[in-house]
Amino acid sequence: MTHSLTESALWVLVLLPAVVGAALALSRLERAAAVVSLVTGTLTAVLALIVAFARPEVSVPFMAGSDFALGVDALSALVMPMVAVVTLLVVMFSAGEIRESQGRFHGLMLLFAAAALVTATAQSLPALLFSWEVMGATSFALIGFWWRDDRRVSAGVTAFVTTRTADVGMYVAAGAAVAGGSGLALADLAGSSASWRHVIAAGLLVAALGKAAQLPFSFWLSRAMEGPSPVSALLHSAAMVAMGGYLLLRVEPLLAATGWAAGAAAWVGAATALLLGTVAVAQRDLKQLLAASTSAQLGFVVMAAGLGTVSGGAAHLLAHASTKALLFLAAGAWLTALGTKRLAGLRGVARRWRLLGVTATAGALSLAGIAPLALWATKDAVLAAALEESPLLYAVGLAAAALSAAYAGKILMVVWRPVPLDKQAEVEGHHDEEQQGTRHVGPLEQAPLVVLALGALVLGALALPPVGDTAARTMAEEPLHPAPLELAVSALIALAVVGSVWWRRRVPEPRWALGWLGLEHITHVVVVRPTVRIAERLARFDDQVLDRAVTRSATGALTAARGMAAFDDTVVDGSVEAVSRGSVSAAERSARGDNRWLDGTVERVASWTRGLGRLARRPQTGQLHQYYIQAVAVLAIGVLLLLTVR
Repeated sequence: MTHSLTESALWVLVLLPAVVGAALALSRLERAAAVVSLVTGTLTAVLALIVAFARPEVSVPFMAGSDFALGVDALSALVMPMVAVVTLLVVMFSAGEIRESQGRFHGLMLLFAAAALVTATAQSLPALLFSWEVMGATSFALIGFWWRDDRRVSAGVTAFVTTRTADVGMYVAAGAAVAGGSGLALADLAGSSASWRHVIAAGLLVAALGKAAQLPFSFWLSRAMEGPSPVSALLHSAAMVAMGGYLLLRVEPLLAATGWAAGAAAWVGAATALLLGTVAVAQRDLKQLLAASTSAQLGFVVMAAGLGTVSGGAAHLLAHASTKALLFLAAGAWLTALGTKRLAGLRGVARRWRLLGVTATAGALSLAGIAPLALWATKDAVLAAALEESPLLYAVGLAAAALSAAYAGKILMVVWRPVPLDKQAEVEGHHDEEQQGTRHVGPLEQAPLVVLALGALVLGALALPPVGDTAARTMAEEPLHPAPLELAVSALIALAVVGSVWWRRRVPEPRWALGWLGLEHITHVVVVRPTVRIAERLARFDDQVLDRAVTRSATGALTAARGMAAFDDTVVDGSVEAVSRGSVSAAERSARGDNRWLDGTVERVASWTRGLGRLARRPQTGQLHQYYIQAVAVLAIGVLLLLTVR
């Protein structure tokens, strides 16, 4: 394939789902929406595989010193096909799951996926910012898809506001990148001036932690469970949450260059994996359990970015995407069939739909870290890097891995243990408590689970030799994979924990972790309430001081205007009227004077002139001797005047 064709393929890859998604979301196409979405998802997946092998780069001018740049390197070549394939499988599940507003739903899902694809291929901050914004907006619309339910809309608002608060860091980073002189290319951020480099790293770290639902932002993921199950599957596995971890893998050189950001990422990821793992263990709702486990598992990806093992983090990201999409879709299928996602109502459900139960089991065993499934090897690849960095960090990560086995074992125990006869009524009492169950799971809901289960089985090879070593070298890393002893220890711990849960038929459920560590309440106390109080006080200040000042100023201005109006009426207008009356009187007098004096004088002068004229005409007799006498008289008078003047 020629260079120009591969570049065109990259453009089509990101534009096709975006354009089709926008058309579906804005149209009233319902019956054909699922088919159009499936065709678009299939073409997108094929293009993603082609582009992953060709690795093109494209860019268009955006602003001075920076382009809107997309490209495929070793990291995005792994992540981008994962996004496309998981999207296709989730869309296929949705074709059998979603019955209302299909055009709007499938359109938003394709837009969501397009934003994730742009994020995965973004080579500059402008491209990243654009996709980041679209991803956040569509996630809000999808979480609150059932907009007539206030609770679901509120959940969407919570997720949107929380992630948007963290996203401020992205804009701070962009401004610092411009100020630091490195430009807006992601690969150049580590070369910024020393002072600005820290600001860039801090901004991107906060933005990524918000999207990845890491501490202290994790609580929004709990509220996001109000959305449809396919939304949860894509959101948690291959789209927004995963993209938060992916961003930190992408800017790993920047984190390392600061000297502190890498360590901060590693410890925040470890703390999230441990604490949110505890939260997952405490949950009694399947989707809530899976949501908390998403934060915990993404903690390993964030830890990998801080430890500099990008290949290990990418492998864990892919293995987690397949595993978590599988489990969320299984939870959605059971919710549709039985009308509940409470664990108490799902007891023995794997025995009812065997294929669904077997595939979900593969996902749960992978999540537990049971060898040789995917997350066993990828998790240990991250832990191997942690052991080189700090034994304490490794210990925290290993404890988090044990918790993974505990909450995964809890899922297995609930869905596979047979229900005693005396407990059947209690279990069935939970059915239809959230929605009316169909008591049916169709082939469109089951087929994607088979493909995802295969991913949960084999993707661990990405972290093991020789595939893992090759992936590391393509990412310019020295191969680092866990030692056989480390693999054995983690596998034994996982097996022991799952076995203990199965044997004891219960898992400790710490009450303090049940409400997601009270993070939402703490946020309300620390952030929301003070902000509201400040806003209220500012509002009172506005009402009592600013508004009063404005009112008084307006009242004073009105009073002054009224005074000026009265002055105008009584003084100015009076003066004008007096002047006009005086002018009229003077004009009348002038007219009378004109009549009496000027006209009289003119008439007199005219009369005198006429008299003089008559006198002047008298000498004009026509007789020559008289003219002679007159000339002599004039001459005599002239001589006399001359003599007199002398």
